[in-house]
Amino acid sequence: MSWESAERVQLRESAAGFVRRHVLPDLDAWEAAGAVPRELHRAAADAGLLGIGFPEEVGGEGGDLVDVVTVMEAMLAAGASSGLLAALFTHSIALPHLVAAGDPELVERYVRPTLAGELIGSLAVSEPDAGSDVGALRTRAVRDGDSFVVDGTKTFITSGTRADFVTTAVRTGGPGARGVSLLVVDRGTPGFTVSRALPKMGWHCSDTAELAYDGVRVPASQLVGPEGGGFGQITRQFVTERLALAVHAYGVADRALALTRAWTRDRTTFGVPLAGRQAVVHRLVEMHSRVELARTYTRSVVVRHAAGEDVAAEACLAKNAAVAAGEWVCSQAVQLHGGTGYLRDSEVERHYRDVRILGIGGGATEVLTDLAGRLLGYSEAPA
Repeated sequence: MSWESAERVQLRESAAGFVRRHVLPDLDAWEAAGAVPRELHRAAADAGLLGIGFPEEVGGEGGDLVDVVTVMEAMLAAGASSGLLAALFTHSIALPHLVAAGDPELVERYVRPTLAGELIGSLAVSEPDAGSDVGALRTRAVRDGDSFVVDGTKTFITSGTRADFVTTAVRTGGPGARGVSLLVVDRGTPGFTVSRALPKMGWHCSDTAELAYDGVRVPASQLVGPEGGGFGQITRQFVTERLALAVHAYGVADRALALTRAWTRDRTTFGVPLAGRQAVVHRLVEMHSRVELARTYTRSVVVRHAAGEDVAAEACLAKNAAVAAGEWVCSQAVQLHGGTGYLRDSEVERHYRDVRILGIGGGATEVLTDLAGRLLGYSEAPA
């Protein structure tokens, strides 16, 4: 397996070119507006990027997780923000459950149009009282004839204000993991509303919402997979999500390092470029080292996952290590930029804010450390 095969080099160039043509001219405006336009999804589909990693038989472009990571790395290196990727590729967490379930009706109704850039999908799992603890969610779906009636609240939902449909985790059975199912809920269904858009520290161009379900009647045909199988469906996708967030972390760190390297060459203090000072050079080398170590380990786990290995523990380690590197590197980038790095129109300031969510989303650092301890056999705590 080669990260630099001719096909992947071309894919990397295509993704970077897309950012230069379709993202950079308007990214600041989208950050201010709090969302990216629907047209960007169509443009990404036309460029062959939106369906990377999804099978051709459901409307995707084919490829595996290595190809997905190749696209992400290239887009971040070209100047896309972490929030931009979160908004544009939300379908990467909204669709896999539908694809895996293999229901032809759901594929035709939701998967194909989304991969064509015609629809926007979202995933709703987190609740005010249940974030990382998926088995504790309370949103309930009660069977009534050929429908489920859904009541509850979801929060921190990426692309929730723009989504045409939301793959929603609901409780159809008793307490615990075995009572969880997945339902696709359409925008505009009576009783289903966006309670509010949630302003955030970072990821400004990625809209985030709180959703309310008040007697929402959903056809039973929109159940994803077997009833009671939702917990397993959700957790099986966690490895991919955590590895993707690791790429976000070292990707923005690498971009912040590139910006800082250029800045320290151009910025002169007391007659000497910043890059002429040993303390600065040592800081840059440490930044470089942390990025490369996070990238190398994460890539190795990505390759193993693509080969079908069980890397649940390693995905936790990769995410936590990449997040730690990303937070430190982006902080140093701001420091070395001085006052300029603290300004809102500074790109490194954006990355500094954006990277903070990565240790929370997809499983908080503490939760993943505990999980890794159990999976690796270090913990004697009850499961």
